[in-house]
Amino acid sequence: MNTARINVAIDGPAGAGKSTVARQVATELGYIYVDTGAMYRAVALATLCEGIPAQDHERIGRLASELIIELHPGLNGQQVLLNGEDVTEQIREPHVSRLVPQIAAISEVRKVLVKLQQKMAQAKGVVMDGRDIGTHVIPDAEVKIFLTASVEERARRRYEELMAKGNQVTYEQLVSDISARDRIDREREISPLVQAEDAIFIDSTGLTVQQVVNTIVTICRDAVHKGESYG
Repeated sequence: MNTARINVAIDGPAGAGKSTVARQVATELGYIYVDTGAMYRAVALATLCEGIPAQDHERIGRLASELIIELHPGLNGQQVLLNGEDVTEQIREPHVSRLVPQIAAISEVRKVLVKLQQKMAQAKGVVMDGRDIGTHVIPDAEVKIFLTASVEERARRRYEELMAKGNQVTYEQLVSDISARDRIDREREISPLVQAEDAIFIDSTGLTVQQVVNTIVTICRDAVHKGESYG
């Protein structure tokens, strides 16, 4: 008998380690990982390349509907293709990151990407991370996690990641950027960052990635077993 498959939603603020954790959880469960943040980053990158002002929501929404965004598993993590071009590294650059909160707050963009994300989750066996996955994108997910960490911890992780790639940025700037991102995500009108009522809260400050992954994998396997028992 085939083991039942479930959907896993991992939400949380910027820099909480959602993508790293979600990717490893998906690998251990044999599931598909969907990095929704990368999709919004791809739209932000396209917006910059097209020279569209961030205030022009109509044009950006139209642009989003015309883009072909693909997510593929790669040797070093998920590969992001934008209209056939590998933009995996480009979408992580600081100037793109600063635009993402504004792009993610545009209702036309969210409608396009949420529809695509929901289609990806239909067959089950998906681990999806973002900011409104458990509350809006796949509210029927069998497991919902709200993953966070202190602003200082998130800034430190991001600083080390960017410096390793040769990007020049200060720790203080990252603290400021992440704090601003948190505020925008919480206060935006469209799908704000909130913890789903039935989500399990995990603070990763002081924990290793593997410790967080092990905790979530255990929760998922328990959920599968319960589903099989009642199914």
